[in-house]
Amino acid sequence: MATTITDSQKPFSLDPYHVSEEFGFILPAPLAELPPYYQPWMDIAQHVTELIYSHMLRSHILKMPLLNTQLLESHRELRLAHLALSVMTMGYVWQEGEDDTVKMLPRNLAIPYCEVSQRLGLPPILTHADAVLANWRKRDPQGLFDMENLELLVTLPGGDSVRGFFMVTLLVELAAVPAIKSIPLVINGVQCGDAETVTRALEEFSQAIQGMTDALKLMHVYVKPEVFYGIMRIYLSGWKDNSSMPAGLVYEGVQAEPMEYSGGSAAQSSLLHCFDELLGVKHEAKSGAFLTRMRNYMPPSHKCLIQDISLQPSLRGFVQQQACEPLTAAFQLCVTKLLALRSYHINVVSRFITVPAARARQLRNQGNISQEETVSRAPTALEEKGTGGSGIMSFLKTVRDRTRDVFNLK
Repeated sequence: MATTITDSQKPFSLDPYHVSEEFGFILPAPLAELPPYYQPWMDIAQHVTELIYSHMLRSHILKMPLLNTQLLESHRELRLAHLALSVMTMGYVWQEGEDDTVKMLPRNLAIPYCEVSQRLGLPPILTHADAVLANWRKRDPQGLFDMENLELLVTLPGGDSVRGFFMVTLLVELAAVPAIKSIPLVINGVQCGDAETVTRALEEFSQAIQGMTDALKLMHVYVKPEVFYGIMRIYLSGWKDNSSMPAGLVYEGVQAEPMEYSGGSAAQSSLLHCFDELLGVKHEAKSGAFLTRMRNYMPPSHKCLIQDISLQPSLRGFVQQQACEPLTAAFQLCVTKLLALRSYHINVVSRFITVPAARARQLRNQGNISQEETVSRAPTALEEKGTGGSGIMSFLKTVRDRTRDVFNLK
């Protein structure tokens, strides 16, 4: 029998976590320009790709004035500043590839970057929150939120495949919005013992996960595997667990010791962290430690949401206790859809990383390092790893297998 939530059990709400009703974790209406004082940043950030190809990015950044970050006032200004400083940093570090990296980020970039990062609670490296969640605009403001009407604010080498990679990932985030909105309904339904409400919310949840998988399929349409592997990946790579930069990177004027940060990773999206906490997916120690560390690369309010979901009464325990057939079926379908999403992600990673890596190794072993073969330009340091530094296939398969374990409701 359903009960009501008491005053001591306040209804769970997404309001405190800066989650948008329309966009979920996506930053609504990101700014495309900063105040005029910061134009020296934008002039470089909006031309990073051309400056990398002309081998001039580092020299342009070294001439850049050291700007005061206190004139950045709004959250959106800070997010655009972080995005701009992030793409400049990735370009500066990787301009000449893995064989000619830098040991130090110059103070005129490092100091403002770390100040902006500190104010946002984000690390001073390009994250999912920058490249995907805050890096979009509609060509036609009144038009649809789809591939034809979306464009990046700033980009990196890789042409249309870069746009495709970030935009498809953005559409996966958008497809998840109904699932995010159903989380409070599930949590409050469990607290009230309302199996019917929980069942309906879980049905919405599973449909949204299917929508995420459908959106992810667009990766094959808009991104070329050889371009992703051979050109793009290095610019998404970090300086932690990366043999090209074993000591990390010194942020000049911030601290004398090098700092280590992981590159971009799908594990930096808050979505699956929330889903795992809600459904009761328990990861094994090594994978769990990596996923937990990736939460430090999320906006703090989103990280806080994940943590607070984990503190709620167990949905899985509620399903077991109720022994209600429609509720059990709805829960099982959510797990099935999440398992299918993770399996499909493994297929995507195989096509975009494992297969091109094998081709690059084959070419190297034959002594055929050909500029015509895009994959042969790929960095060797990340051959078996994701850009976040994880041993990618074993990690993804372990995570998928732990998702399967949730099925057992005995």
